[in-house]
Amino acid sequence: MAPNIPDPPKLTEDSDTIGDFSRQSSFEENLDKVESGSEAKLIPVEEKWWETTIQVLIPFVIAGVGTIGAGVVFGIVTDWDVFKNVSELIIMVPSLIGLKGNLDMCLASRLSTQANLGNMTKFKNIMPMVIGNLCLVQIQAIVASVIVALFAISVNAAINGTFAIEHSVMVMAASMFTATTSCLFLDIVLTIVILVAKRFHMNPDNLATPLAASIGDLVSLSLLSVIAAILYANLEAKLWINYIIIAIYLCILPLWILIVVRNKYTRPILKNGWVPVISALFISGMGGLVLDSAVGKYGGFEVFQPIINGIGGNLVSVQASRMATKLHQTAELGVMPTYAKIFEWPHKALFKGVPYAKTARILIAMSIPGQTVFIFVADAIHMSASTLDAAFVFTYLTANIIQITMLLYVAHIIIHAMWRWKIDPDNSSIPYLTALGDLSGTSLLLIAFIFLTSIGRPYQG
Repeated sequence: MAPNIPDPPKLTEDSDTIGDFSRQSSFEENLDKVESGSEAKLIPVEEKWWETTIQVLIPFVIAGVGTIGAGVVFGIVTDWDVFKNVSELIIMVPSLIGLKGNLDMCLASRLSTQANLGNMTKFKNIMPMVIGNLCLVQIQAIVASVIVALFAISVNAAINGTFAIEHSVMVMAASMFTATTSCLFLDIVLTIVILVAKRFHMNPDNLATPLAASIGDLVSLSLLSVIAAILYANLEAKLWINYIIIAIYLCILPLWILIVVRNKYTRPILKNGWVPVISALFISGMGGLVLDSAVGKYGGFEVFQPIINGIGGNLVSVQASRMATKLHQTAELGVMPTYAKIFEWPHKALFKGVPYAKTARILIAMSIPGQTVFIFVADAIHMSASTLDAAFVFTYLTANIIQITMLLYVAHIIIHAMWRWKIDPDNSSIPYLTALGDLSGTSLLLIAFIFLTSIGRPYQG
């Protein structure tokens, strides 16, 4: 006898259905399983708009604290000797901070999808999945940090016509240490957050990726500043320390590769997941060039740059993770659901018309008051008093709205295109989106500062 398979819920233009797979007490009331070959697929249920808002608001506030902290730290460390004398570090900052989007947020998106698909309920499944992903991110962090450092060194040599082997080795060592250490710390935190969210009836898509974005900025920038300052202080007397750091990571790399190759969950990603990571690094690197040209020329620029970039990447990562989860729940990779298409009118993708529009509306609406509060707090901390005027707030918020709406619309196109071409968006979409967020955020902020200066209302940072 054929199994009695219930009809899936109807997807209206405002429905944004994400499964809640943690309510064990009411599991059968909320979810049904549909057999697809040998795999049981979960039918997502509708999530209330206020549930989404509350769950996204928690990490959004934490993100604000993290990005404000990153901005304040950046404003302080740019006066340190190491940042003044080693300009490669300034160029490297957006790309190195952007690794959270390339690596940690992809891990968060992958594990959130697995949790929502019901594949993280047994310890024997959780452990190899987590260990494989931790080792995978370490491999990606080592390789990506080398590329970031080489990019910064090359660009600095081309632009400024200077090259010092001591500075180059120090930048390489600082980049590798920062990337691997921050990724390990963040990945452990994210894994715990996903498991706890599942346990307490919350959607990890709403929590994990924005937490990775928010904590990542502050952790990465702080680690980079401290290790770079220490290595720079000992550069003449103990240059060999830099070579030891580089050698240790290169020796550990084969061990991580061996573990990942033997892990069924991560083996395909190790082979096929490099294009978005490397491409995103170069996109973020372009943002580094913009940042290098703005720091020092416009006072206070470095205070607000992590905020606009961090919040933009934070919000689009939520949308990307939710969209990827829904596609995994409702269709096979390469097959477009009836409710989705690659190209959609912006007003339908962002406001009303497609299943993801409700979340997009929430994220755009949340960004306006959130960014307003964040910039006032950052300004008060940086200047020891509130100095922002209406012209600055209006100009900054305009740049913010342009950035977030652009990112959300690009996310709609990229994720559906990847799905259609049988590329898992959990592994590939977020690096592009956060890198575009870094480039667009830094560029739009520079335009805002130029505009404010042209009308005689510059920020006195």
